[in-house]
Amino acid sequence: MAQASFADQGADLELSGIRKEFPGFLAIDDLDLVVPAGSFFALLGPSGCGKTTTLRIVAGLEPPTRGSVLIGGKDVTHLKAYRRPVNTVFQSYALFPHLSVLQNVAFGLNRRHIAGADGEAHEALRLVELDHVADRKPQQLSGGQQQRVALARAIVNRPSLLLLDEPLGALDLKLRRQMQLELKKIQSQVGLTFVHVTHDQEEAMTMADTVAVMNHGRIEQMGAPADLYEQPKTAFVADFLGQSNLFRGTVVSSSAQRIIVEVAGESITLPSSRSSRDSGDLTVGMRPEKAHMHLSGAKTPSDHNALAGGRVTEVSYSGVSTQYTVNFPSLGKVLVFQQNADSHGPIAAGTEVSVSWPIESTFGLHDHRTIDVAAANDAQEA
Repeated sequence: MAQASFADQGADLELSGIRKEFPGFLAIDDLDLVVPAGSFFALLGPSGCGKTTTLRIVAGLEPPTRGSVLIGGKDVTHLKAYRRPVNTVFQSYALFPHLSVLQNVAFGLNRRHIAGADGEAHEALRLVELDHVADRKPQQLSGGQQQRVALARAIVNRPSLLLLDEPLGALDLKLRRQMQLELKKIQSQVGLTFVHVTHDQEEAMTMADTVAVMNHGRIEQMGAPADLYEQPKTAFVADFLGQSNLFRGTVVSSSAQRIIVEVAGESITLPSSRSSRDSGDLTVGMRPEKAHMHLSGAKTPSDHNALAGGRVTEVSYSGVSTQYTVNFPSLGKVLVFQQNADSHGPIAAGTEVSVSWPIESTFGLHDHRTIDVAAANDAQEA
């Protein structure tokens, strides 16, 4: 059985003080990271943040300027790539077009003169549910099938660590979402340690046990996907991992339970446990899907923050939900995402509304930086 054969092969990964300098450019700035054995770990961030450089250093394709790489407790910093217990799955698949699917999967084993290479290859193909196409050529397969063949070819070598470099980037949206679930299922079956590099937040959150959000060569925040989304620590994480409404204000009152912040004459309350500080300037935030719109004059719940006197300026209908932009004279634009759960239809642009959201959904951030994620995504990948 494939699960028994491939299980318990994962090893932990430890990066200690990794720094990578290119001429005139610092790609990675003293990175420390531990990935537990058998986990599905994602490095998430925009182009140029250093995630691909980190992956290349782990794979042995790029030497660090300083620092160490340990896999399964063994220092591999100075080992050549082919001597490391690592395999990489790339976006391009890199399958040999003149070989059959079976021959592609068995290629590495045959080069090392491993006995029973075809049997091992069949087992890996069964794991990705493609043994029935073993005799076909890669060009006879769909993009998703080719990606699974590339995965089988990597797994069959029984690496301690499997690196995935934007592996689903070439697939269309529907197939990419299907493959996200497939990859997660395969990882749990084989027990390998997966390190996945991506700029796609949905991809990282769907598959990974732990996500590290990178920015400018450093990890801004790391944790379970739900924790990062519900309680971001920095403005970059709040804006890169989904969308957020951020307001900069000053703490006017604090207690063990609640903090009150004055923002452009408005009072916003948040739980003390969800704030980075309890005095001075503070950036508070909330997710657009946590917000509710009310027609002017409607009463809002007492356990909600509320902003009055807004006007709907933009309406974007997407079927399941509608995205609104509401402009407030003192605060500027506020995004609101509402599920289309009733038959009344979207609220029209120009309508005067108030916006409320639960106090418990409000968070406070460490920093006040203005983040332009779109501009960051246009930068060259490090």
